[in-house]
Amino acid sequence: MSNNFEPRNLNLLIGVTGSVATIKLDELIDGFVKKFIHINICIIATKNSLHFIEDFLKFNQKYPILQDRHKLLQSLDSQEPVIFSFSDEDEWSSWSKRNDPVLHIELRKWADVFLIAPLGANTLAKISNGICDNLLTSVARAWDIENINTKPVIVCPAMNTCMFKHPLTKTQLTILSDQFGFTLIDPIEKILMCGDSGIGAMAKTDDIIQKTYDFLKLKNLF
Repeated sequence: MSNNFEPRNLNLLIGVTGSVATIKLDELIDGFVKKFIHINICIIATKNSLHFIEDFLKFNQKYPILQDRHKLLQSLDSQEPVIFSFSDEDEWSSWSKRNDPVLHIELRKWADVFLIAPLGANTLAKISNGICDNLLTSVARAWDIENINTKPVIVCPAMNTCMFKHPLTKTQLTILSDQFGFTLIDPIEKILMCGDSGIGAMAKTDDIIQKTYDFLKLKNLF
């Protein structure tokens, strides 16, 4: 029996941060498109994440990536996967006067699930303390926490071992899980990009995709 499903399109919002694990974005997109036949994906890229993925967003040939918020709602009934990408500049360039749509609110309404992969130490600290100084953290701050069971947020921490073992990290992750209701996909042990060996690497992309699928299925969200 196939693991794929065929209801309406799932709208997956993926936030990427300044962690080097952001280079796995293409693997995540490819895996989600294969796992969920009917899916739309929107990427929110922080300024620092663009250091790793700017060329991918501009030049990849497999999945043309749109940067037009006006087409976001039109994607709901698309028969093919539609991929969007927005960054901090889009938040401001899309608004000029009162009653104009606000991008971070539009994205929150559009999304069925918000996956932050990777969640670096800096963005973790911001979200856990309510700071909303970019598009990604503004979406997180504006998320409807009262309905977190039907519009979940899933986060995948990724950072250096010493950063992960810092006592603040445990405190901040506990805020996300216990107070905000976010779902955590724990990091793994491996040789990190910096050469250190230890815990802190983002979970394997296949595991992130499968755990996201299993979680959404458990919650009857598709």
